[in-house]
Amino acid sequence: MAYYRRIREMREDHDLTQKQVAEALGMKQPQYFRYEQGYRDFPTDLLIRLADLYNTSIDYLLGRTDDPRRSR
Repeated sequence: MAYYRRIREMREDHDLTQKQVAEALGMKQPQYFRYEQGYRDFPTDLLIRLADLYNTSIDYLLGRTDDPRRSR
């Protein structure tokens, strides 16, 4: 699975819109849309903020693990 699909699934699982996530990340919805669709790669700083937002690990967001719990 491409990591951007997992990020979209996390947003949907948290019942958030693209606009809500974009605002939490400090960007406009069209820019977030391009990241979530895989048109652009997420910068590291945004991956960190998404992991914090969803209380999970970057490894989970990137598909390196299937365990969504935040690693300690």
